[in-house]
Amino acid sequence: MKNIIVIILAFFGIAGALWVLSAVPKKDIASTRPAKLDFVAEQQKDTSNMSIAVVPAERVEVFLFHRTQRCTTCIAIGKLSSQTVEERFGSEVLSGKVVFREVNIDESQNKDLAEKFQAGGSSLFVNAIREGNDNIEEDLEVWRLTGDEAAFKTHLARKINSLLGKK
Repeated sequence: MKNIIVIILAFFGIAGALWVLSAVPKKDIASTRPAKLDFVAEQQKDTSNMSIAVVPAERVEVFLFHRTQRCTTCIAIGKLSSQTVEERFGSEVLSGKVVFREVNIDESQNKDLAEKFQAGGSSLFVNAIREGNDNIEEDLEVWRLTGDEAAFKTHLARKINSLLGKK
């Protein structure tokens, strides 16, 4: 009987101690850190939501990759992308600053290009070339916009203008 009472008292004693410790306010870790480390922490802040100035692209390439068998949406993306580039970037197309290409990945001559872009099927990629380096980005938003021609063209034109450093 004594053993049971001792165990119960020990249990409540430990539980009470844990409850008291959980109620003690925690110290702000930053206030105990040396000032030198504050500088390092400042440099490591998450900048994913911050606007970062980017060097304008020397050239923008828009690639629509597809297979021989194409769905209606893939065909629409090709048509709208081509129209956007022709209608809104005519002078840039003539100067070679903006390029649009449709690429059938089922054709052997396009294998290397498809591998470079990691295109395995229907997809739209935009490549901003800066200082001779590729900056390839797949645009997934276009799939959602195919039903709204104006929104599609506005979206793609904004993306290209942004990469060219235009507003």
